[in-house]
Amino acid sequence: MAESENYKKGSEIRRQLMGAAYADKMNKTVYDDPIMKKFGDYTREAVFGMLWSRPGLDMKTRALICVISDTAQARWPELAIHLRMARNQGWTEDELSEALMHLCGYTGVPSVREALIIAKEVFEEMRHEAK
Repeated sequence: MAESENYKKGSEIRRQLMGAAYADKMNKTVYDDPIMKKFGDYTREAVFGMLWSRPGLDMKTRALICVISDTAQARWPELAIHLRMARNQGWTEDELSEALMHLCGYTGVPSVREALIIAKEVFEEMRHEAK
């Protein structure tokens, strides 16, 4: 795929959100496959390059929206990625766990329980990476 301006911008935004090391790890493990590379190219250009760069909301708010959306839809692998992004954008573990707790009355306790288990794992992983 030719690298359009949106692709380049999306690649930068993706690295900022995920953290360089994690983005590189995903490139080498998930997106090294030809089928997944197509998906990765699309998301870099359309999702990160066009959607995440729109005016009106900051990256921190957009990251929280993704965490809430993933929890509401039971998108557990995506939730792990978006929790990482949210932490990288400045949300604290306490703020994110409280946002998830708030969903108990709206999406249900089972979904929130699963989301909190995933959050616990992601936060622990990120604390180990920081050392």
